[in-house]
Formats: sequence, C-alpha cells, structure tokens
Amino acid sequence: MKRFHARGAVVEALKELGLYIEAKDNPMSIPICSKSGDVIEPLMKPQWWVKCQDMADAAIARTKAGELVITPKQSETQWYRWLENIQDWCISRQLWWGHRCPVYFVDVEGLEQDNADGANWVAGRTYDEAYEKAKKLDIVQGKTFTLHQDEDVLDTWFSSGLWPFSTVGWPEKTQDFRDFYPATILETGWDILFFWIARMVMLGIKLTDKVPFNEVLCHALVRDAHGRKMSKSLGNVIDPIDVIEGTSLESLHAKLLEGNLDEKEVLKAKQGQKKDFPKGIPQCGSDALRFALCAYTVGGRDINLEIMRVEGYRKFCNKIWNATKFAMLKLGDDFTPAATAKPTGSETLVEKWILHKLNVAAIETNKQLIDRNFMAATTAVYNFWLYELCDVYIEAMKPMTDEGASDAMRRSAQNTLYTCLDGGLRLLHPFMPFVTEELWQRLPRRPEDKCPSIMLADYPVEDSTIDFPDAEKDFDLVFSLIRTTRSIAAQYNLQSNLQVHILATNPALEPLLSSQVPTIVSLTKGCKSADVVTDASAIPLGCGSAVVNADCSVHVLVKGLVDLDEEINKIAKKLDVVKLGVDKLQKTMGQSNYEEVIPENVRAANAEKLRTLETEIATLTQSQEMFAKLK
Repeated sequence: MKRFHARGAVVEALKELGLYIEAKDNPMSIPICSKSGDVIEPLMKPQWWVKCQDMADAAIARTKAGELVITPKQSETQWYRWLENIQDWCISRQLWWGHRCPVYFVDVEGLEQDNADGANWVAGRTYDEAYEKAKKLDIVQGKTFTLHQDEDVLDTWFSSGLWPFSTVGWPEKTQDFRDFYPATILETGWDILFFWIARMVMLGIKLTDKVPFNEVLCHALVRDAHGRKMSKSLGNVIDPIDVIEGTSLESLHAKLLEGNLDEKEVLKAKQGQKKDFPKGIPQCGSDALRFALCAYTVGGRDINLEIMRVEGYRKFCNKIWNATKFAMLKLGDDFTPAATAKPTGSETLVEKWILHKLNVAAIETNKQLIDRNFMAATTAVYNFWLYELCDVYIEAMKPMTDEGASDAMRRSAQNTLYTCLDGGLRLLHPFMPFVTEELWQRLPRRPEDKCPSIMLADYPVEDSTIDFPDAEKDFDLVFSLIRTTRSIAAQYNLQSNLQVHILATNPALEPLLSSQVPTIVSLTKGCKSADVVTDASAIPLGCGSAVVNADCSVHVLVKGLVDLDEEINKIAKKLDVVKLGVDKLQKTMGQSNYEEVIPENVRAANAEKLRTLETEIATLTQSQEMFAKLK
C-alpha cells in the first residue's frame, strides 16, 4: 500500500475502533523534490558508520610533523579546525550505483534476529572471507546460516578516499604501488578539503601507514564576473569549451533547453545570458583560458571570471605570435644561433639590459612557482614578453639589424634576440603550452641541441652569465628619458618631427646618453632628431621641458605650436605645486630629531627627491623665461 493510501486507511481503522478524535491543520515546511515534484520524507534505517577520531588525530599529528603541507595558509587553518572537531562518518547510501558495502547479514535458520544489531553482521573483501568470519560467530554454532550482502552502497567520498592507493594496486604491493605511492602534490578546490582530501589522508594513514601525498594546493572556485556562484537557473554557467571555441548568444540560449529547467527559470537564465554575453562568447583558445585561470589564482577563495580578461590574453597570444614572426624575419632564413647563450662581451647596453631582464623573469617565475603563487608567476612572464621584449628590445634592435649596421653588431643583436625568444617561450610554456610549442618548433636550433619538443627542454633558471645590474640601471635611466619624451609629445599632441634635446647637468652622464641616441630616436614615435648637451644655454628657445631626475631633463621643441600665454600659466601652476612639495619636504628634513628617528635609506631617498624637485623648479623657471622671451 502506498504511503498516502496507508495514512487514509489508518484514519479509517481508528474511526472503526472509536479511537479517532479530530484532525487539525499543522503548518509546516514540506520538502519537495525539484525533479519529480514528490514529497520528500525521512525514513529511519540502520546505517554504517566509521569512527574517525583516531584517524583524525593521526592526520593532525602527521601534518604538524611536516609530512603534509597545505597551502594557502587559510586552508591549513580550515584543515585543523575540521579535523579537531570531527564526528563519526555515515558511509551508507541508498543508491543504485556505487561500491556496494562489503558487509553481510548472517541469517541463521530458525533464529529471530534484528538487522540493526551489529552482532549479526560480518565484513569481508569477498564473500568467502565473510563466510569464514561468519562460521566463527557464537550464534551460528551447529546451525545452518546464509549470508545476505547489504544493498546499500558506500558514500562516494569513501570510495574516492581509497583512490590514491587503490589505483596503483593496493592491497597488493605492486611495482606501481612502490613507484608512485605516495604522490608528490594534489591540486584541488578548497571546498572539498574535508569531504575528499581529509578522507584520503585518514584512510591512507590507516590502510598504508603513509600520507598519500606530500602537499595539497587548494585553488579558488570559479564564479561569474559578478561574484555569483555558477547556476543553470541564473544562466551564468560558463562552459570552458564555449570559451575556447567561442559561441553565439543563440547557442547559449539553446543549451538552456537541454536541461530540465521550467519555463520561468529558462526565461530568467536567458535574460542573464543576454546581459552578460550580448554578443555571445568570443573565441579565446585554450592557451588564453589556461593563462587567465593561472593569472587569477592567488590566495583568495573565489575567482570572478571575466570573459573580457580571457579575451585580453588571447590578444596577448596574438602579440607573441606576431612578435616571434617579426623576429624570425630579423633573424633571416640562414641564421644559425651561437653554440651557447653565454654572452660574448660585445653586447650593446640594450642587449645586456634585455638579457638581464630575461634572467630576472626566470628568477622571479621560478620563485613564485615554488611558492605556488601562479598569479605572480604569470605576471613575471607577461611583463617580460609585453613590456620588455616586445615594447623595448624588438623596437630598439631595428637600427642594429638595418643595412647600415656592421655585421658584428647585427650578429650580436640576432643572437640576443634568439636567446630571449627561446628563453621566453620556455618560461611561458607551462601557462600557454600550445602556442609556445608551435612557435618554438619554428625557431632554429643551436648546433648541439637535439631536443624534439619544448616540453622536454630545460626550464630557464637563474644564469649568472647574463646578470648585468649596472646595465639595467643605465638603461632604466635611458628608458625613463624616453618615457618622459613621449609624455611631452602627448602633452603637446606632437606626432611627428620631434626635435629632442637632452640636458645632462651631470657631465658624467653625457657619454652614456650620447651612445643611446639611436635607441632614443628608435623608441620615440615621430622623433626626427635627438642630441645631448651639458650646458643649459645650448637648449633652444621654445621647448616643452620635463625633469627625468636631478641630473637629467628633456626638452622638446614646440615653438610655433603652442599658445604662449597659456603655456606660461601652465608652468606657473606647476611651479606652485613643486614649490609646495619642496617646502613640505624641507619641513620634514628640518625636524630636530630627523637624523636620529628617520632610517638612513629614507633620508637618502628624501635627499634625492629634494634634488629632483629643485632641478624641476630650475627647469620650469627656465622654460617660463624662454616662453616669455618669445612673446
């Protein structure tokens, strides 16, 4: 009899017996199955449980002993909180799939038994093992019995908890078990740290006396761009394949009809998709998606995934592709790289600078990978490729590979470019495996290099032979000068025929800056000429000026291109701001206990800042006077 029919029959039976009194409404929350629409009611049933306290204590002890490292730190805190407050674990599930519980009810002929009494049950890996255990029970001595395996299946997390060692042959001591257990690292979501990871550790220690892995790295959970959990009813579930291959808004709508959402939920989900993806999802490729997820990965617990950011990394892939393609043209078809990446000693300043930056990127990337800081690792590689190799060196090397350059200079620039391409692609490979493999295969090989794939190539590490800190300092000054020149050009809206004059008030800088004039011209869009002077009187009238540091300033000829009165007023306002900065700094430095209280490095920085501000006042005053003379 069905449950609701049975309840009606019970009422009728009570009435027949004269025991029925009355019926009253009882307000309550009734759980309804979202799929079938049926009423869900609890049913009391004996369950199998695992006592976890001893296993949890062992897991805590092994973790504190350093056998298991959990990162990030907040996940380790969560780990201890869960294990220290652990409860017994119900492992029975009433499902039609899963591992059937390896327990057997001993049904003794002629004996009334309670199936909730554990004394009537035996466990065994096989039926025969369970049968042998059953024969030893007191209740079956001299009696006939049969075994009935429990129909319940094990909790999924119990079955999953056996995974690290069951997949390599356990309980047998196979060669795979000896070679691959325990594992090195497990990367997983923080939300299943207790459900799965803790169970694997507890069962691993209990059944093998070993922690199943040395490290657990917990990644963040992927949410939508608004921070909401992905939900079919919201329409904000992002299929990775759609990001990789791209899809239209209509296709996103069509996928909603493949599930079992009701009409109201489908309408709501469509509105959400139309708001978030009005033009569908653009094709981004697997490399861009992989890089984006790594770039998002930091100590936080959530990732708010923005498709626009993934698309930005697709454009980064394009940048790498085009830069490498252009670089291959600069190398030429007959180019064979040097036998080693070791510098020859004849490299120019910009070559030493880019090699040093490659070394810095390798050091930083390796450090952050060891620290499991993938966001910082991707940032180091991204910055090297985009802001140093593409934006600076590839542009700066153009004069060194032109027809007018010497063969020695051209060859040196090409070898430096090759070293940076090879090293840069290998640095990027873990984050963008496909595009880097494709491009690396197109590069020529060093004479003794027989490596068939970038996957097998050595990952770049620190190399003292390309450590050029002095060159980095010198070229950083040159590049600051270039950025200042670009800023002046943008301020006056100058796009061509720039005449740049560099004033080195420190004569010791003149040789360095003069040697870098071709690089300055090459990296400054629209620059017609540049020169370096040590005497302010050599600067022509009518220049827009800016200070780089206390020893160097940039002057760009703007005579005839600006409103003189407006320019004089601008300079006056700038002078007021800079003078306020000087007054504030001098007030700080003039305090009676300044020397005793302020650290030496801060005092040195303040002194340098004051020199720069004073140089800026002098430069602005000079510009103001020059524009006044032109009136």
